[in-house]
Amino acid sequence: MTSDNPDRPLRVLCLTDSCDLPESELFIGLKRAGVELDVMCNPNGKHYPRLAEASVVVGDIALKNRFDKAGTAAIRAQLQQKNYDIIHAFNPRALACGLRASRSMSLKVVAYRGIIGNISYLNPESWMTFLHPRVSKIVSVAHAIEDYLAGLAFLGLRIAPEKLTTIYKGHDLNWYQDTPIERSTLEVPNDAFMVCCTGRDVPRKGFDVLIEAVGQLPKALNVHLVLVGKVDQNEKLRAQVAALPHPERVHFTGFRTDAPSIAAASDVFVLPSTEREGLPRAVIEAMAYGVPAIVTNVGGMPELVQNGINGYVVPPKDSSAIASAIEALATDRNRQQAMGRAARARIGEDFSSEKTVSETLALYKTLQS
Repeated sequence: MTSDNPDRPLRVLCLTDSCDLPESELFIGLKRAGVELDVMCNPNGKHYPRLAEASVVVGDIALKNRFDKAGTAAIRAQLQQKNYDIIHAFNPRALACGLRASRSMSLKVVAYRGIIGNISYLNPESWMTFLHPRVSKIVSVAHAIEDYLAGLAFLGLRIAPEKLTTIYKGHDLNWYQDTPIERSTLEVPNDAFMVCCTGRDVPRKGFDVLIEAVGQLPKALNVHLVLVGKVDQNEKLRAQVAALPHPERVHFTGFRTDAPSIAAASDVFVLPSTEREGLPRAVIEAMAYGVPAIVTNVGGMPELVQNGINGYVVPPKDSSAIASAIEALATDRNRQQAMGRAARARIGEDFSSEKTVSETLALYKTLQS
C-alpha cells in the first residue's frame, strides 16, 4: 500500500452494481466517518440518486461480465487519477475487473461475499476473483459463509485464515416504515393467522416443504399462507396446493413491489430454504417490522434468528418441524407478539448500519499497516 502521507484520510474506491440500501448507506457512513471514499456503480440503480446527492459517485459503470473491457478501462482510469489505498469490490464482476484494472498498482483489494457456493479451486473463474492471490480480505456477510470459504481445499491449497472475516450487512429500523397492506386485498381474513413467504422460484427455497407443512396443520386452525414472488407460475406448486384440505387458504400474489408491506401485515415470516443462504433480506425486513421468523438451519439464517427468542430455527426439508413452529405461534398470540418485539430489537441492536460502518472502517485500518 502506498503511504505518501500517513496522516491523510484513507482513500477507498468501491466497485458495485445497482447497490441496495444497506450498501448505499455503508458508503455514505464511511465517508462521514472520514474515509475519502469514491464509488463506481450502475446509474440505473434505485439508490443511485442518494449516492449522487452524497457526492460519493465518481464514475458510472454497468459491468456486463467479468471480462468487461470498457468497464475495466474506466476503473483503471479512475485509479490513475487518485492514489487509492483500497479497492472494495461488492460482486464477482466488479472484483474480476477491479483486479485486472489495478494490475501493477500498489493497493489492497477487499472482496465481498454474500452467498455460499460457486467457488472452487478447479474453476478458472474463481482464480480471477476470490482465489486471486492479490485479494487481501474477503468480507463474508455471515459466519457460515466464512466457514465455507475456510473449508475450501485442493491439494493443500487453502485460503489463508487471516484473509477471512465476517461483517453483517447493516440496517436501520427507520428505513422500514411501509404501512402494512390491507389483508382484504390478498383475500386473507383479518382474523386469520397469516404466514408470509417471499422468494425466487428455485427448488432450494423450499416452497414445496412449506406447502406440505401447511397441509399438516389442524384443520380448525385458521392459517392462511401468502406466497410472494413468481412462484405463482409454478404449476407443480399450484397442483400441490390444490390437493390440500383447504387450498383456498393459500394465496399466490405473483411478483410484488410491495413485498415488505405484505410481510409487515403477517403474523410470521417463513423461509424454508434447503441450501445456500446468506442473510436473506426478506427475513431481515420482516423482523424489522416486528414479525417473528421461522427459518431453516441453512447458511447464515441461524445467525439471524435466535431459536425460541425471536423465531424458530428448524431442520431443512422438515415440514413437520415447520408445521409445529407455525402452530406454536398461531395458538399463543402472546408468544407471537413477544417474539415479534424481540425480532425487531434483534435487527436494531445487532445488525445496525452504524455497527457495519465501524467494523468496515476498522477492517480498512488493519490494511494500512
